Amino acid sequence: MEDPMAFINEVSNPDVLEQAISMYIRSKRRQSQDDTVVRGGSRPGKRPNINRQREFYAHLLHQDYWGPLPIYDTEHFRRNFKLPIELFDKIMADITNHDEYFQQKPDAAGQLGATPLQKICAAMRMLTSGVSAQELDDKFRLGSSTLLESLKRFCVALDQVYGVTVLRAPNDEDLNRLLDEGVQAGFPGCIGSIDCMHWQWKNCPSSWKGMFQGKEGVATVVLEAIADHRGRFWHFNFGTPGALNDINVLDRSPLFHNAVNGTSPRVIWSLNGHEYNFPYWLADGIYPQFACFLKTYPNPSSRMQKLFASKQEAKRKDIERAFGVLQARFHVITSGCRLWDRDAMRTVIKACVILHNIIIDFERETGPHYIHAVDYVPNTPLC
Repeated sequence: MEDPMAFINEVSNPDVLEQAISMYIRSKRRQSQDDTVVRGGSRPGKRPNINRQREFYAHLLHQDYWGPLPIYDTEHFRRNFKLPIELFDKIMADITNHDEYFQQKPDAAGQLGATPLQKICAAMRMLTSGVSAQELDDKFRLGSSTLLESLKRFCVALDQVYGVTVLRAPNDEDLNRLLDEGVQAGFPGCIGSIDCMHWQWKNCPSSWKGMFQGKEGVATVVLEAIADHRGRFWHFNFGTPGALNDINVLDRSPLFHNAVNGTSPRVIWSLNGHEYNFPYWLADGIYPQFACFLKTYPNPSSRMQKLFASKQEAKRKDIERAFGVLQARFHVITSGCRLWDRDAMRTVIKACVILHNIIIDFERETGPHYIHAVDYVPNTPLC
C-alpha cells in the first residue's frame, strides 16, 4: 500500500477502516525506527577531539604550588582555594583513596587521563568561585563533562568520607566546650544560634515556582543550621521550599522532632540558684516559645530588658556571621543555582558546609591555644 492515508479517506467499511489505521500506524513506526540516528563514537569523519595538552598543564599546575620552587606561595593558594595547602593535600589523599575515579588511569586510546590534582583542584575552584565548567576549561585543560563529573563525585565523596564525623551532633566533649563558651559570653546553657539561609534556585521548574518563591520574589531553597561562636555548624537541614518561613521550616526539621520527643542533648547547668537539665539555642522572634529557644524582647522597655536584648541580638550574630563566611568561601551558593533538582543542590551545599567545618576544626586544632580533649577540663561539666 503506497499511500495508506488516501486509502483511509476512501474506505467506508468500519472493519476495513480499523485495519487500514493499524497498517498506517505500523508503517509510521517502522519509518521512525529507520530514521533513528546511530551514534558510533569516535570514527573518521566525526569532529576530532581537542588536544588540550593535558599532561603539560598538569605539570604546570603542580609547579604552581607543589614544585621545589613554587610560583605561588601558601598564602596565594589559600586565597584561590580557601583552605590551607596541607589540609588540601590530606583531603585529596582521602578522596582519591575513596573513589577510583580521581586516580589517574589510561583512557580508551591508551593515554593517561587527568591527574587527581587536576580533577580535585577544578572541583574546588568551581565551588569557591562559582563559575561554570566552560570557564575553567583553559585553566585545568578538562572538558565540561569531565569537570561536572569531577564536581559531582567530589561532593559525594566528601559526604561519604567526612559527613558522619564533621556534620555529627555534638558529643560530650563538644558540649563541654560549647557550654564554657556560652558562660564566657554571658549565656550559661547556650550551645549555639539557629537561623535559616536561602539559596536562589535559578533553574527551578516553572510549575514549582509558586511553592519555592518567597518574599524575595525568586525561587529559593532553605538551609536551616545551628552554629557556635567560631562559625562551626552543628546542625544541617536543607531542601525546604523557600516560600516557607523559619517556623514552617522548623516544623519539618528533625531538630523540632528531637526537641518535642526529648532526644535533644542533655546537660546540667545552673543560673541564679536554679538548676536546668537541657541546653538552649539563641533564636529570633519568629521561633515558638519552647524551652530550647532563647529569644529577645520584641519591645524592651526597662533598662534590664534593653541590656538583655542587646546582648542576645549581638550573640545571635554568630549564625549570621557563619552564613557570611560560608558564602564568602564558596561563591557557588551566592549566585543562582543552575542545577535541576534539589538532591543535587543538597549534595553541593552539604559539601560546602563539610569543607567549612573541616577548615574551622583544622584551624582550631593547629592554633596556639588549643587544648586537646585528653587535657581539657570543662568549667561547666555535663553532670
